[in-house]
Amino acid sequence: MTIQQVVFILISLITIISAIVVVTDRNLFRAAVGLMASFLGVAGLYIILEAGFLAVAQLLVYIGAISILVIFAIMMTRRLMQTIESPFNSQPVWGLIGAVLAFLLLALVAIRTWPTAQYPAPSGPVVESSVQQLGALMVSPDAYVVPFEVASVLLLAALIGAVAISRTEGS
Repeated sequence: MTIQQVVFILISLITIISAIVVVTDRNLFRAAVGLMASFLGVAGLYIILEAGFLAVAQLLVYIGAISILVIFAIMMTRRLMQTIESPFNSQPVWGLIGAVLAFLLLALVAIRTWPTAQYPAPSGPVVESSVQQLGALMVSPDAYVVPFEVASVLLLAALIGAVAISRTEGS
């Protein structure tokens, strides 16, 4: 067995086990963390397949946005629904001091690196052709148009299901 096969098996096991945690764990927070691990495993599989664009999109969109939004929503609503605590911070002065210090630190780093930082955007024939090829494959009848459409219908069904579950009897 080669090292690439071992890495594939490990990443696949992480993805599958974390996906099982998502659907079986009754603790919502642990399920959301399992969802993040599952998304990370899928990004690892994209990297193994040498689909860098999809791996980066997976990391940014699913892990960086959706999973964090779900975790924030869980953390902010679960405690408020279970207790009679005030939804406001009991230490506003310390919160303001922490926010100002964090802002000053970020501003200092930005000011120090602004004149010297040069971050060229990735370009060239490799990036341009791979994104163009991916776009062409997504709408090509000979490639991925059917899985693309099935995924869009599945997402639509999930959206309708989420709306149906969230509706109350009176609405």
